[in-house]
Amino acid sequence: MPSTKIFRARWILPIVGPPLVDAWVECERGRVVSVGTGRAPGPVEDLGERRGDVALMPGLVNAHTHLELSWMAGRVPPTSSMVDWIRKLIAERGHGPAGGPAGAHAQQAIASAVTRVRASGTALVGEVSNTLETVSALDGADIGGVLFHELLGFMVPDPVAQVRHAAARLAEVEQREHAFQWPDAGHGRAAARPSKPHPARRSTLVAHAPYSTSAGLFTEIAHRKGEAPLSVHLGESSDELEFLHTGRGPFRDLLEELEVWDSTWRAPECDPVEYLQRLGYLHDGCLVVHGVHLTPKDREMLRTANAVVVTCPRSNLWVGVGLPPVTRFYDEGLRVAIGTDSLASSPSLSLFDELAELRRIAPEVDAGRLLESATRIGAEALGFPEFGTIAPGQRAVFAAVRVPPGTTDVEEYLVSGVPAGAASLLT
Repeated sequence: MPSTKIFRARWILPIVGPPLVDAWVECERGRVVSVGTGRAPGPVEDLGERRGDVALMPGLVNAHTHLELSWMAGRVPPTSSMVDWIRKLIAERGHGPAGGPAGAHAQQAIASAVTRVRASGTALVGEVSNTLETVSALDGADIGGVLFHELLGFMVPDPVAQVRHAAARLAEVEQREHAFQWPDAGHGRAAARPSKPHPARRSTLVAHAPYSTSAGLFTEIAHRKGEAPLSVHLGESSDELEFLHTGRGPFRDLLEELEVWDSTWRAPECDPVEYLQRLGYLHDGCLVVHGVHLTPKDREMLRTANAVVVTCPRSNLWVGVGLPPVTRFYDEGLRVAIGTDSLASSPSLSLFDELAELRRIAPEVDAGRLLESATRIGAEALGFPEFGTIAPGQRAVFAAVRVPPGTTDVEEYLVSGVPAGAASLLT
């Protein structure tokens, strides 16, 4: 945007306070200078002149997704068993898309997904990647956040060496010359990557889940933790709890079937969050993704540790694990962020669609708190507190949403199903 710009909108949602009606926001050099109602301090760009009634809010934060799996959209159908869903996911991923797992088809799918994420008003993502195929696409689309390079391996003879190798590979990818030409979401042209990574993006190593990642890997990853937060899939299914308490069940069967079972492993005989704590992985601000089957003790430990629960209810339904206790998360004082998960387990990457599902399953939660989870809390969880609110000094990155005439409760509208195409990212 020009060095100074003033936007006027029917509503402005600062998130740190109630919505402002017929308001304006003044921006300079990519930062918010002032926000107010009534007479603006200079010439304005009235967003309503071309778009009708518009709500301007901070850019959304998708705190958990797997954009690199975008080529798998529609390939792994919903199921009633998470382990069965994992089996199908592994089989499809092994076959790979046309052109190979790292081929043009996968790259086009990633680029298209990233474009749609940005077009739906999302400014930051928590991207979980095994292959690091999404680095270029995120930089090219000017989307910030954290790239979580996820490690798996239940039978790992030398976790120190594996983590060291993964860290070196991540550093190599991040430092690679930015001369690669990335497909531009299927329009037959190529877009050059920027000369340097997005200034609001960092990367780190994380573990996948207790049933797929050895205790040694968990501990070594936590030992190497840098500034970026840790993330982990946790408490997603009742089978996970059975595995941790007894060492048996569907996950044990799957590990043996894949010939990666470690016969020296002994069940910790505890709940998931206590297991993380024993391994030294439960750092301040840890992103605990899903949490569908966390016990009350688990949730209290997360609250005490200042962890963040990242809820992805549409994915939970898709993989057959049930719905997260969202109302309890809020009532018990947990920090809650929101993610869409991947197109392999969710029908879209729109955070507004995820908000609509949360409103459906948690009607008791105030709409403003849901919007705070999709903005401020998500931004803080990823380590970018300068995003997520509209206030002096904050980043001037907004989601502009067309709102039907006659809307009186704009917060309720925004969590009740914003249609595709009604939102855009404004910077």
